[in-house]
Amino acid sequence: MPAEKPEAPIWHEKQLRLAVEAACVALWSWRVDVDRFAMDERAFELWGLPWADHVTFEELATHIHPADRDRVRAGFSATRSVTGSYEIDFRICLGDEIRWISARGQGADVGIVHGVMFGIFLDVTGRKQAEEGSELLAGEMSHRVKNLLAIAAGLTQLTGRSALSVEAMTSELTSRLTSLGRAHDLVRPLPGEQGKAALLGDLISVLLAPYDDTAAFSGRIRVAVARMGVGERTATALAMVIHELATNSVKYGALSCAAGLLDVSSKIDGDDISLVWSETGGPPISELPVLKGFGSRLIARSVSGQLGGELVYDWQESGLVVTVSMRQKRLAD
Repeated sequence: MPAEKPEAPIWHEKQLRLAVEAACVALWSWRVDVDRFAMDERAFELWGLPWADHVTFEELATHIHPADRDRVRAGFSATRSVTGSYEIDFRICLGDEIRWISARGQGADVGIVHGVMFGIFLDVTGRKQAEEGSELLAGEMSHRVKNLLAIAAGLTQLTGRSALSVEAMTSELTSRLTSLGRAHDLVRPLPGEQGKAALLGDLISVLLAPYDDTAAFSGRIRVAVARMGVGERTATALAMVIHELATNSVKYGALSCAAGLLDVSSKIDGDDISLVWSETGGPPISELPVLKGFGSRLIARSVSGQLGGELVYDWQESGLVVTVSMRQKRLAD
């Protein structure tokens, strides 16, 4: 005889409540005929609202992020006719804080009791932030790959202008690409070497070495900055900024032509330090460029977020001048 199916356990209200609390689930019910939501204490805490017997959907909607409000309103209305389970993720605003909430339930009035539908809210802020971080990383990696291709093309052009033979060009180009590798090692130390600081001048010089001609136009790049150490995190952010500025200079600025010069200096004012990137002798600037590309946004975010500083562009007649200002103490991070 086949074995009998074991009897399902009986879950008591207290046990269910413990399970709900352990899973950090917030409960809600929606009386659809009068648009009235009842929620448990966790749900009111999640929404940042004071306890009340009930709230309307429109009262909740005032706390939904304006960019999501119409979508959520339409989504909840559509649940009445959608068969099966549904899940709607949206943002709510709690002062300056943005919180992601996932609303889940059964559509097409499945499980409705006396005109009341039931569902849950989950705080999915952590998951959404991780997804956004992954998307940003993917975009950054894509941008870096494109930049590497642009750098390789620019270095090839720079080398080809001064090389007298294929062999000389191969040697010089290989040397420059190797310098890029050394710069990468400098800002991404091997395991066991983390925490070692590089000197600011050494860092910038190594990063810019591949762009400086080694033959007829040698010495086009001058680096004269204060002697101070740079920590790994700050070095990585600075490297991103230097690479972006150098790539743009190779494409459009002073490093795109034989007569162009680049000077990188520093200014110290109390607790602040400013790095000044000055280009001269490049193509004339006919109109102010519009900085809307991913690279421009990336380095602006790096300077403000990772360095806690400010990035200022000054398009002078003689060439571009970029000033990166930050606190001196951030350099050691």
